[in-house]
Amino acid sequence: MSQTQFEVHDPEILAHAREIIDAARNGREMQDAVIAAVKRNEEWRGQQCINLLAPEAPTSPTVRALLASEVGTRAAEGHIGKVNRWFAGTKYIDEIEALCVELLKKCFRANYADHRLVASMIGNLTVYTALTQPGDIVMTIAQPYGGHSSNRLDGPAGVRGLKIVDVPMDPIELEIDVDLFRKMAPLVKPKVVALGASMTLFPFPLQEMSGIVAEWGGKIFFDGAHQLGLVAGGQFQDPLREGAAVLTGSAGKTFSGPQSGIIVWNDPALTEPFTTAIFPVLVATHQVNRVAALAVSAAEMIEFGKMYMAQIVKNAQALGAALEQRGIRVLGAHKGYTRTQQVIADVKPFGGGLETAWLLARANLVANKNLIPGDTPADWDTPSGLRMGTIEVTRLGMREKEMEQVAEFISQILVKKRAPEDVVEDVIEFRSAYQTLYYNFDHGIPPR
Repeated sequence: MSQTQFEVHDPEILAHAREIIDAARNGREMQDAVIAAVKRNEEWRGQQCINLLAPEAPTSPTVRALLASEVGTRAAEGHIGKVNRWFAGTKYIDEIEALCVELLKKCFRANYADHRLVASMIGNLTVYTALTQPGDIVMTIAQPYGGHSSNRLDGPAGVRGLKIVDVPMDPIELEIDVDLFRKMAPLVKPKVVALGASMTLFPFPLQEMSGIVAEWGGKIFFDGAHQLGLVAGGQFQDPLREGAAVLTGSAGKTFSGPQSGIIVWNDPALTEPFTTAIFPVLVATHQVNRVAALAVSAAEMIEFGKMYMAQIVKNAQALGAALEQRGIRVLGAHKGYTRTQQVIADVKPFGGGLETAWLLARANLVANKNLIPGDTPADWDTPSGLRMGTIEVTRLGMREKEMEQVAEFISQILVKKRAPEDVVEDVIEFRSAYQTLYYNFDHGIPPR
């Protein structure tokens, strides 16, 4: 008796893909179908949409070219250096990787950096592998308050077999409740306190928290997935100088590099456990084309990061204010809305995050649903919040005045109840004037 096939992906979309493949007469036509889908996405998302996804950043032309470079076909297991490599023929790869390591150190003013994390969640697993044992207690942020699965039971922390206690949060201030943390933490003595949030608006009280956990040798782990570029650009807090033992993050968000992870630290005692966790435990061949692209992204950040990141934050604050003025409630309004690239709106009055995000997408306005304080785990699929980010619009040269127009487009659909199809042509026309990616060596900074 055959079992019914279980599939986590949307069965209708998979069925459509099978129809395309079955209709193809040969492998060339199958290839052409893939290329056509890529081109459709490039035209729509890359040229016609106002992308407000907080986890996305367009890479510069040079970075994109490096991702397709010949070195990407080469394997380079191990640490940098002839004796450390499994393969011969890596003298130029060693040079590329050494440049990347040193550029990352310079970006983050750190003593140590590693470039081999092919995804940012591997950075989290690196920290948990190096600093904990199964059964240890860690404290992390719960998801309704912005916490990410990578630090929870359904992510690397859970895979490591850790016991997780929630970091106490203030639902109004959207910050850690330090007084309550001071009472809670000594009761459980966490080995690691992970400060990682996919909804991240304001800095963390690192100095106070690191002083508390130092009493039993605990360590602060700053998961800066979203804030990494802001940290490098000097527009957020400076975790390694404020008490964090280690900083990880995604290179593909505010850092505006290739999709991958970054890890930096200062304590030499952590070098052996971190690098051993990376290789040979979690990473073998690590995409040298990506390493080259990451190195160039770091150089771009050193040159343009301060100006670029400052404008991202200004745009986010301007977008938050413009939405609030148009009757869309934005979290953190009493504190200036945000200190990052993110703007979080409570869109429950407009149908909730899922419905709102897909409604806006019909008008080429791309954002995502998000849990907010007051939601429960049962609201995962249909939360109350909408998360928006200003990375891509900033790199396209937009400033505060353009955020007024973006907010107006959103308001026309949510508040004024215009059909998305009646707004989409205006969005496309507005977006057509912004096609160049700035804050890089290819195009410099945007004109005033």
